[in-house]
Amino acid sequence: MPVLKSWRNELALPRRALTFEGPGDQTIGAFAFPHDMSLRLTIPFLLLSAILNACVDRGQDAGIPDGNSPTLTLDQIDQQIIAQPGNAALFAKRARFQEARDSLAAALKDWKRAVAIDSTQAEWRIGLGDLYFRKVEFQRAEEQFMKAIKLAPDSTEARLKMAEIRLLKKDYPEAMRWTNDALRLDQENPRAYFIKGWIHRQAGDTTLAISSYHTAVERDPKYYDAYIALGLIHSAKGDPLALEFYNTALDLRPNSVEAWYARGMYCQEQGLDSLAIASYAKIKEIDPKNATAWYNTGYVMLQHQQRYLDARIEFEKAIILLPNYANAYYNLGLTYEFEDQLNSAKAAYKQALVLQPDMDLAAEGLDRLQRRGVPMTK
Repeated sequence: MPVLKSWRNELALPRRALTFEGPGDQTIGAFAFPHDMSLRLTIPFLLLSAILNACVDRGQDAGIPDGNSPTLTLDQIDQQIIAQPGNAALFAKRARFQEARDSLAAALKDWKRAVAIDSTQAEWRIGLGDLYFRKVEFQRAEEQFMKAIKLAPDSTEARLKMAEIRLLKKDYPEAMRWTNDALRLDQENPRAYFIKGWIHRQAGDTTLAISSYHTAVERDPKYYDAYIALGLIHSAKGDPLALEFYNTALDLRPNSVEAWYARGMYCQEQGLDSLAIASYAKIKEIDPKNATAWYNTGYVMLQHQQRYLDARIEFEKAIILLPNYANAYYNLGLTYEFEDQLNSAKAAYKQALVLQPDMDLAAEGLDRLQRRGVPMTK
């Protein structure tokens, strides 16, 4: 019986459909698996996330506040620019400040202004290229990175940016060429090894990918993204090492929803229900409006523990937070069907179909109910 796959990034292995026996040995149906509706991207999410994190991290390293810092405000930067309107570094500072707040239009204007004032600085070109990258304007990003390389022939950063773009375009040989070019300039660069790991993984060689990620964390023991990548690969294999890598990532970033979610999914798939629920509970603390955390908790309670009422509460909360959550409505219907509250199950399945007309599971649920004598006219 088909199953809606729980959200994982592209490293996840296929999972077999699950069916459950209902009253009188009648098959009730397959659960809709957890997923994150916001992550339907055509490019590898983890890699893109890592790249964007690097953009923001570089801004913070340069003295740009993280959004909560009382030491510098936008008004203060504005006043500095008014006092020194020809200072390109101030426009770059404000651009990074704006990027940290996802004010990309304002950041773009400032990066362009910085380049207009001083077009000889590779740093400004890389900053502008990063912004184009975030906007998924790869051609413009490449133009800026290439100009940066001409201005700073020894720049590993610009070369790795080129590698990232080539990787996202699935041009693996060119991505590797740019990465190796960067490593010839700096053999200790952890990000270069991280990107090599992604190239190998995308090319289907997990052994070399693991080796490259390990080299990345050897060069930088605090390389969060590499630990997540290692966790995902080992998780796909059902390897307990995955939990160790996720825990290490959480030691580095205790409030990372991404890491708690990955940990929860691994534990869920390995039958470690308490750890999975605890991971999702942590997400609820960090981000109370995260519908997926409530949904996944309900899924574990429903699939693994047959705690129908508790699961129902979780699905209902997910629906409150995300009213168009078709999967939550479907699994909500299952909790009712398992307890023979068939009219309530019918209402949930119908709403799932309203939200997602091609959801076969919900249609099959209604067929089951009809076979059990539930009228479908109302």
